[in-house]
Amino acid sequence: MSVQRCGWCSNDPLYMDYHDQEWGKPEYKEARLFEMLCLEGQQAGLSWITVLKKRESYRQHFFQYPIADIAQLTDQQLEHKLSDTGLIRHIGKLKAIRDNAIAWQNLKDQGYDMSQWLWETVQQQPIINDVADYRQAPAQTERSLQLSKRLKKHGFKFVGPTTCYAFMQAVGMVNDHENHCSFRS
Repeated sequence: MSVQRCGWCSNDPLYMDYHDQEWGKPEYKEARLFEMLCLEGQQAGLSWITVLKKRESYRQHFFQYPIADIAQLTDQQLEHKLSDTGLIRHIGKLKAIRDNAIAWQNLKDQGYDMSQWLWETVQQQPIINDVADYRQAPAQTERSLQLSKRLKKHGFKFVGPTTCYAFMQAVGMVNDHENHCSFRS
């Protein structure tokens, strides 16, 4: 039996691995949730494959470190990162990673379990949608709009409702694998 993938997945091995191993699978680890929220924000105006190809550089610069350490980065340190072509060289997007770490840390300091807090968006249960064709999946939903508003209220950046929906898909809060996809659960 041949493997069937969603129509958006190209034959790029990096993309296929992401589709097969990560996208749509429930993720609860705080560090991974933070990484995916920030990476989805980096995508704004770009294709996901662009971000995916730069993910290792982002991990080296940011996501191998505790969120509390990312929150301590200075503007000067972030501006220095603009010289690395392995990153999307947009100072606003790089500052958003730091600002999101600050916001994340502030919520944790208030006693929030960030995984539970984010997963409240879907009442702690993945939503499995009926998707015949990926082009029929929404770009945003009422739930992604609610998540966007909650995040922005607490100081998160680059978290509009479309970015939030892509995040929800990426971390398995929403499963939008096409009906025929071998990786639909």
